[in-house]
Amino acid sequence: MTRPAVARAARSGLCACLAGALLTGCGAPSGRVDGARTAGEGFERSLAAGDRAAACRLLAPRTRGELEQEEEKACPDALGAQELPRTGPVRATEVYGRQAMLRLVGDTLFLSQFDDGWKIVAAGCTPQGDRPYQCVLKGG
Repeated sequence: MTRPAVARAARSGLCACLAGALLTGCGAPSGRVDGARTAGEGFERSLAAGDRAAACRLLAPRTRGELEQEEEKACPDALGAQELPRTGPVRATEVYGRQAMLRLVGDTLFLSQFDDGWKIVAAGCTPQGDRPYQCVLKGG
């Protein structure tokens, strides 16, 4: 193989590796991945335990505000009116900067990182093929 061909092959391989890391979130520092995962798991545990006040504390401010406005109730009562799925274990956590997607058995959560930690911006999300996810709970 000629030197230019080797260089092209090396560049192609490097580009493929970088693209893969960006698409899977593998390049995110483990602390951010762990933080997003911990917040998502805490939200799901709170819901499963019926502790809607704790779950509300894990919602992003805009998500919480839209929920309360839509339901015309305080967050714990409004959250109880949502038909969020029961979930199983986490299958994957993907972090892209200050945004994250947590795929669980039975649900997908979207999170954002705020000054006081990771918060849920959308829950009860299901894929819609080529269209955006459809979410039961979301903030604008």
